[in-house]
Amino acid sequence: MIASRWAVIICIAALSACSFKTGYNFDREANFSKYKTYKWVDVKGGTDKLNDIERRQVEAALERSLAAEGFTKTDSDTADIYAGYQVGFQADQQYTTFNSGGPWGYGGGWGPGWGYGWGGGGISQTTSQTILTGTLVLDMYDREAKKLVWRGQVAGTVDPSRAQDQRLKRLDQAVQDMMKNYPPKVAG
Repeated sequence: MIASRWAVIICIAALSACSFKTGYNFDREANFSKYKTYKWVDVKGGTDKLNDIERRQVEAALERSLAAEGFTKTDSDTADIYAGYQVGFQADQQYTTFNSGGPWGYGGGWGPGWGYGWGGGGISQTTSQTILTGTLVLDMYDREAKKLVWRGQVAGTVDPSRAQDQRLKRLDQAVQDMMKNYPPKVAG
């Protein structure tokens, strides 16, 4: 019974470690079928800075997903879409309490509510862990209309201690999950 509980807890932890929270918003009047080229632009605002290696890795993941959607990257100012991204990180404390021992012990006496049976006992240990959550936001601006037409975002846990290949695979999966909402489906 205890082993099966641990198996369930481990499975839930593994699933939550792989899942991402995604969201998007878009201009319902935009004609997304006309967008074929994009150019990277800097987005000003409150964003955490990436080092050069991380910046190239994020851009490469985004470029692969944009190419899968039929986009071609260009440096021309006449690109259909100006694309920019922002990243943010948040550290939260997670507390886990583990109880060893059990409900055994002695509780004795006479009268209502008194008797022999199970009592207190056992040891509890609480540990804390810092959980780092990363958020990536991709904005797509229609160059001609000079307005934002699509924004996608994805958030998930970041584990800097993972091997680089695992981190890059997780980044690719996060971007793919975010881009599932592009082009947006407009309900008729």
